[in-house]
Amino acid sequence: MLNENFLLVGALLLFIAVLAGKAAYRLGAPALLLFLGVGMLFGYNDFVSFDSAELAEFVGMVALCIILFSGGMDTQFSDIKPIMAPGVVLATLGVILTAVIVAAFIFFIAPIMGVGIEISFPLALLLAATMSSTDSASVFSILRTKKQGLQENLRPLLELESGSNDPMAYILTVVLVGVVSGGADLNIGSALTTFLIQMLLGAGLGYGFGRATVWIINRINIRSNPSLYSVLLLACAFFTFSFTTIAYGNGYLAVYIAGLVVGNLRIMHRNMLRTFFDSFTWLLQIVLFLVLGLIVDIKDLLDPDVLYMGLGVGIFMIFVARPLSTIICMLPFRSFTTKARLYVSWVGLRGAVPIIFALYTVTHDVANSDYLFNVVFLVTIISLLVQGNTVSSMANWLGLSFKVKEQTFKLTVPDHIRSEFSEIEVNKGMIRNGRTLKDIKLPGHTLVVMVCRGESYFVPKGNTELNPGDKLLVVSDNNDELLKEVESMGIQNIIKV
Repeated sequence: MLNENFLLVGALLLFIAVLAGKAAYRLGAPALLLFLGVGMLFGYNDFVSFDSAELAEFVGMVALCIILFSGGMDTQFSDIKPIMAPGVVLATLGVILTAVIVAAFIFFIAPIMGVGIEISFPLALLLAATMSSTDSASVFSILRTKKQGLQENLRPLLELESGSNDPMAYILTVVLVGVVSGGADLNIGSALTTFLIQMLLGAGLGYGFGRATVWIINRINIRSNPSLYSVLLLACAFFTFSFTTIAYGNGYLAVYIAGLVVGNLRIMHRNMLRTFFDSFTWLLQIVLFLVLGLIVDIKDLLDPDVLYMGLGVGIFMIFVARPLSTIICMLPFRSFTTKARLYVSWVGLRGAVPIIFALYTVTHDVANSDYLFNVVFLVTIISLLVQGNTVSSMANWLGLSFKVKEQTFKLTVPDHIRSEFSEIEVNKGMIRNGRTLKDIKLPGHTLVVMVCRGESYFVPKGNTELNPGDKLLVVSDNNDELLKEVESMGIQNIIKV
């Protein structure tokens, strides 16, 4: 009966979480916050009993592995190449600055607040380090569910930062756990050496395993059962993480880079694999936030020592620490406007990653780890409430947003087909020489295969009359020439299908 009850409760939690996600989309709130709330609600008064920090940490490790790999797959290298330098600086120096600034605030404010425990500077630095990175799950989820574009390459910048700054926060947390719990000295040289080794091994092995993954999937012949390609890619992602970690590299950086490599090279069944990983990533995000919600006790969050410190740190981090570290990190990069810098400083979302790092202090028996965990959890809730709910409105207020055109034609094109499909919206310039399809000048080896007019779809003929606003599905063997031709007609936005 125990197994059946477990499945029943799990199914109920997932069902309610999906409904909460739908409600979050309509309300404009971050869905992950509601997933967290569902977990906290069901964990209240042990309605669903779950108190294993070790299991929660393992769930978090598995979930982050796939979230980062999937995020890398969905990121085009051409998008992040122009912002590689500021992204790396934010992911490394930005994390250190945030940790030091917040630690100084905690060390200064703790005696004034009369916190019931003694907070030394190493302990304050450990608490700050767990919260020093932005959360990839939250950033990827919120930015990709908003039907909104961002100017100045801000979206790839924020996604690169959140996908690659976990290693620095992880290394800081591990080093400081040793200092606080083991009484070790804080050796800056040793910490820097550890960081360099982990980053270099993580980046190198991630790239190598990414290339190996592409080679394996393209060479192995399991076309009789294409669904196994998803299982194979999943195994490659987990192998990349675990082998890199065993080799003393940073597994989180490795899986992100491996995903980036896989997503930017030609690979068999790409569309099917992306669909699988998108669904699986959402499942793991839901499970992760539900588990983290279940493990916390709401009564502990309302304890005055936790409540006042969490509120103080949360507000300070949002309005002081994150903006200050962002301004310093982006000083050398003059191409960004002041508005862009302000927006980057605002989207410093905290989420699952800080909570998982805080769990690391619990599983390693750090003194007062329960207090640290509850403060981090409360700061995460504040960040998701304040920053997560204003990601879109802040971009609008700063004038950095633009509406992204939704794709009308949904196609699954086999990877071996070299022709490219595009979606073009008819404007007056396109039909200035005549309203029929045969009057429109298109490059050779290019065909209009379907027209969408309102809610109707039909296959056009040469004498089909076109109207402004009609959407054309175009297939071409010479896409570069097609782009030049439609640009001469005054059409700037072409959606690749």
